Amino acid sequence: MKWILYLAASSGMFPQQGDQSGGGLMSFLPVMIGIAALYYFLLHMPQKKKQQERQKMLEAMKKGDEVMTTGGILGAITGITDKIVTLEIAPKVRIRMAKAHVTEVVSKTGAEETSEKKSKTENGS
Repeated sequence: MKWILYLAASSGMFPQQGDQSGGGLMSFLPVMIGIAALYYFLLHMPQKKKQQERQKMLEAMKKGDEVMTTGGILGAITGITDKIVTLEIAPKVRIRMAKAHVTEVVSKTGAEETSEKKSKTENGS
């Protein structure tokens, strides 16, 4: 908070004794616009991009994918709805949890993995 007052004082927003310039707001406005632009480009945009990638990941999850939860539990998806995911964490042990608590997809289903391997071998990788 003190740095804002410092910027305001240094930009001439608060006239000194005997100073008759009076254009404090007009000189302070570009400084505030600059700070807002920095905030937007350094904080807001990367966070928005990360949120969009997470949403894509949640929408692309399918039955059979192996996922990790926020609690560190690994399991295979056996059922999925709009808000609930059913994970099989051990043979015949299933848990239901909120879809939002899935942090990452560890491995995709078998069909997608084989198609990815085929494309890599065709490219010579």
